[in-house]
Amino acid sequence: MGDPFMNALGLEAEILEPGRARVWGWVRPEHLNRHGTAHGGFLYTLADAAFALASNSHGVRAVALSTHMEYLRPVQAGERVEAVAEEIYRGRRAALYRVEVRRDGELVAVFTGWVHRFAE
Repeated sequence: MGDPFMNALGLEAEILEPGRARVWGWVRPEHLNRHGTAHGGFLYTLADAAFALASNSHGVRAVALSTHMEYLRPVQAGERVEAVAEEIYRGRRAALYRVEVRRDGELVAVFTGWVHRFAE
């Protein structure tokens, strides 16, 4: 289900239902920053991938308009992380999603994003 970039990072994904998706993977040594914790870009990519799957799960092409990410806790190499995206609002032309990134159930980051939905 993933794209080439997700595959390169070792991420797996599933659409839970229209408007909801889950992406998960293990933090590998090449995903670390200079502080020895998961790079923010890795966590962002995890959340963004869930956002993309959820927003395109209705069969209507959707592309990101804006995103925002809050990092709450560091994640270490060898830990499994999971991002679950949920649709908050869906109109004809725009939709809003919230993505929670968790490690063993603990919230480590929160992502929100708006998409533009193309004509149905």
